[in-house]
Amino acid sequence: MLNRNYKLLSKYLLLIAVALMANEVLAKDKKQAPNVIIIMTDDQGYGDLACLGNPVIKTPNLDKLYNESARFTDFHVNPFCSPTRAALMTGRMSDRTHVRSTVYARNHLNLEETTMAEYFKASGYATGQFGKWHLGHNYPYRPMDRGFDYWVGHGDGGTGSASDYWGNDKMNDTYIRNGVEEEFEGFGTDVFFDEAMGFIKKNKKNPFFIYLATNVPHRPWNVKEEWYEDYKDVDASEYKDWLATRDFLATVTHFDYNLGRLRSFLSDNKLNENTILIFLTDNGTSGGSGVFNAGMKGKKGSMYEGGHRVPLFIHWPQGGFDKGEDIHEFTAHIDLLPTLKKICALNAPDKTLLPFDGKDLTKLLNKEQDNLPDRHLIMHQQNTREVPVKHMNSLVATSQWRLINGKELYKIKEDAGQKQNVASEYPDVVTQLNDVYDKHWDKLSMEQYPFPLAIVGSGYDQETVLVPDGWIRDNNANTWDQSHINAGVNGSGFWPVQIAKPGKYQIDVRRWPKELDVSINTEKLEKKEADIYRRGQLVLDYGYGKSLVKEQVEEYKPVVMVKLQIGDKVVEKAINNRDKYARFNLNLEPGEKNVRAWLIDENNKKRGAYYVYLQKAD
Repeated sequence: MLNRNYKLLSKYLLLIAVALMANEVLAKDKKQAPNVIIIMTDDQGYGDLACLGNPVIKTPNLDKLYNESARFTDFHVNPFCSPTRAALMTGRMSDRTHVRSTVYARNHLNLEETTMAEYFKASGYATGQFGKWHLGHNYPYRPMDRGFDYWVGHGDGGTGSASDYWGNDKMNDTYIRNGVEEEFEGFGTDVFFDEAMGFIKKNKKNPFFIYLATNVPHRPWNVKEEWYEDYKDVDASEYKDWLATRDFLATVTHFDYNLGRLRSFLSDNKLNENTILIFLTDNGTSGGSGVFNAGMKGKKGSMYEGGHRVPLFIHWPQGGFDKGEDIHEFTAHIDLLPTLKKICALNAPDKTLLPFDGKDLTKLLNKEQDNLPDRHLIMHQQNTREVPVKHMNSLVATSQWRLINGKELYKIKEDAGQKQNVASEYPDVVTQLNDVYDKHWDKLSMEQYPFPLAIVGSGYDQETVLVPDGWIRDNNANTWDQSHINAGVNGSGFWPVQIAKPGKYQIDVRRWPKELDVSINTEKLEKKEADIYRRGQLVLDYGYGKSLVKEQVEEYKPVVMVKLQIGDKVVEKAINNRDKYARFNLNLEPGEKNVRAWLIDENNKKRGAYYVYLQKAD
């Protein structure tokens, strides 16, 4: 009996030893997988780096990264923010993902899409997103719903947008940590880098994937006086609107300082050799073209080269991408996910996968091939437009050609500045590229928006917040910025949502966001002075801005009634001057429903109520 038990024990111990050895091998293999950090700045163009020819800007850490990376010289993104982010995250052209705008429901990433973070998470990586997301801010569109374990940043949009925490100005702001609002001390770029490095500290024993998308150098610029030191000797007479340009350049330089901090941190923690560090930007420059635009025509928002050709640096010492070598092939943001999938041997998530438009660039990076088969990159820029128009602000690009709006043709290798439209000389090329465009357009259903914009009452989010930069608008009134809300722009629209479960729901209708805690009939807020910037400059101008048409604003009369419609249910509630919101408790059935809310004044005129808060009450 003893002998038999001894044999069983020996066998059991042997099995344990084999299992431990196997786990050790698996752990070792897992640890050998490269870490990945993607850093993307907001509104920095190809020419906004010293290493790419800018004679004024100071970017020593970007210059160092440039000298130690594979550099792509013909790399393209969309000319606007959200579409670029959607394409980067999915490996698919943004029009396919239903992200066609930065606002008004067209910036929510289709739920059928699979994100880069989902691939990394399915492969055992810790995943973190820091900074600007801009692909939806309610469940199920948040970073934490799309494959990221950890999230610190804006809910949606950028600083000062209607969906941002009211009064954020990049200094001592309130951001969202894993779904919960939290006040942070310091400049936003510093906060996001600090949080990313904290995430790495907690996860450095296993592979990690970080998507760090800053909200600089996009406006507003909240610039400390000492950040101007690098620009004090520049001859301001050479540049138009130098003070604004200097603010823009100074925020790039401060970002550059944080890049240096991160690289030192990786080196100190012995993570630099096996970390793939990728730098790119989300569109062309918004504030630097008056200094240098690398010989390109156009800037942010343009279908010309300066709107969408941006830098891409890939640094990975262990993989041999640290030699400071140029790759001149025609490439794009959609290529990064297929490339990382191959390099990191990523597993596919357990869901239906849509086909990539992007190409695997590993053979280019490894010098196993010199060029890629020619292909077409197609994009539009019709920001804020409710129903897209065929050919309007469109681009069909190949390695040799740029067809703009279906009419203008440029031979890009010979005419980088796009000075000579050669459409009349090459009508066959115009026809061929338009045929490609027509087939692409016919598959898109461009008039559709992604339904729903939120799933309410699912249990994954305590409260759903509907904001006016998410409206499907009834008119062309702009309501995407806090200045618009403060001025009382007479806009309206509806939010398409899905009610997840039957039961009672609490719905609060507000004219001002909850964090302000003021009455519906507060007419206009006092101007907010900046926390710290030169000459007390206002970061958020709550008056009439460039994007605010005065005809959109009517004389404000006290609100006496609030009206709410959810699906076919319509309810009203009288209010007084002290009321901060109108609260409704409604029994709702599951399903897709449009939500509308109006503020009705004493003259029986109505305008859209800007904010609606919904949560399940039982």
